[in-house]
Amino acid sequence: MDFSDVGVRHTILNSVQLHHFIDISPSAAAIAKEARLCVIAIVVGWITTRVVASLCETPRTSCDCKPPLLAVGAVAQVIESQSFGHGERISPTRHDLPGWNIGGEGHAPSLLSDKLILTPPYPGNTRGSAWVQNPASQQEWSAEFQFRASGPERAGGILQLWYTKDGQARVGTSSIYTVGQFDGLALVIDTHGGRGGSIRGFLNDGTTDYKSHRSVDSLAFGHCDYAYRNLGRPSVLKLKYTSSILEVTVDDKVCFSTAKVALPAGNTFGITAATPENPDSFEIFKFILESASGQSAPVYQNNAPQQPIQNQAPPANLPPVSSSGKSSLDAGIAAQFVDLGGRLQLANKATNTILQDMRSQAAKSESRHAEMQQNLATKSDLAALDTRLQRIETLLQSVQRDIQGRDYSGSFSQLHDTLRSSHLSLTESLQGHLLSAITASTPRMGFFIFLVIAFQVLLAVSYIVYKKRRANMPKKFL
Repeated sequence: MDFSDVGVRHTILNSVQLHHFIDISPSAAAIAKEARLCVIAIVVGWITTRVVASLCETPRTSCDCKPPLLAVGAVAQVIESQSFGHGERISPTRHDLPGWNIGGEGHAPSLLSDKLILTPPYPGNTRGSAWVQNPASQQEWSAEFQFRASGPERAGGILQLWYTKDGQARVGTSSIYTVGQFDGLALVIDTHGGRGGSIRGFLNDGTTDYKSHRSVDSLAFGHCDYAYRNLGRPSVLKLKYTSSILEVTVDDKVCFSTAKVALPAGNTFGITAATPENPDSFEIFKFILESASGQSAPVYQNNAPQQPIQNQAPPANLPPVSSSGKSSLDAGIAAQFVDLGGRLQLANKATNTILQDMRSQAAKSESRHAEMQQNLATKSDLAALDTRLQRIETLLQSVQRDIQGRDYSGSFSQLHDTLRSSHLSLTESLQGHLLSAITASTPRMGFFIFLVIAFQVLLAVSYIVYKKRRANMPKKFL
């Protein structure tokens, strides 16, 4: 049976095919595929259970059938003291996070019922951090980290997931560009390079000072592009470390992996965020730390410690060949159960993701539909607009008929004559006014001539008086 975007096809025989043409969206087809995988997994589990039950009917194998089932449940164990967000509430109180130290610069991180806001949407230039109080003692582990970043179009910020030695003392609220000589691993989530978002991995053994390094970006050992901003949903980042591989996945897709990294036990997990003046709001929903396969606690049965069956020796009272054969069969069944459990978890997560996407799309569609209904005009508005348009059209038609039916040549000639007579009268009156103004402002010539003659007479009289006085002055002889 094959699924497509337009229908379902059943192949009964090589030459007989039944086609059911049903409109199926891609999300519905994905759900149907996951449901088919779940049914197959349930059938395989039932058959495996029946096989194990048949093997356990004999007294000799009754003690060898339970340890694999118990070992399957002990493959991964959540470390409660270094995890949060796996329950109904992120914290039993709204003041602190048990097992974590929360701090900030420029603001205090907000702890809500379902998330931790490291940096707020306003103001900018803030920093926030959350560090585990006790270091991790597991050699192999896996961590699930859920976050969300939202902000305006050209906002920015940086989010780091740390696994370092003495993280809170050496790193604090620093970012990868302001931290000094740290010892451990750092996953950096930012918009480096203008690609819309990226996830990069950095390592340091305590000898490199990142704060004074000339090119911090060149020190990344792995990266992938991931547009994480304004998705409207939490992003799921998973980090898995074993003795053979370090793997980073985001939204169930492999980001990068390497087999050349060795991380010691005893480091501390931490989360830091920093924003510029135009900030992003970083929200943390979940951080779950689990011990990887082989690091679980011992399994107890009948109040006695018991190791997984692959580590047990065969009973002495059984033939060697029979015991080894049953052990290999039980080990194969246990491996099948592990694989089956993993497939069921993947199917469950994929189904939950699809359902969340469908709910978000439905909510968006409803909001858009409501907005369109609000923006659309009602019938009464359309009727009023139609009435106004009819009135305007009638008025324009009447004006057009009036213009076409009358002769306005006489009126235009009369207006022309009126304008011409007005121009002539204005010109004549203007000339008379100008002449009178010039004549009134011109000085009188008789008065000017009188002033000139009087000045000449005054000069002559002054000269005569001067000559007489000089002639009557006494003579001085040497």
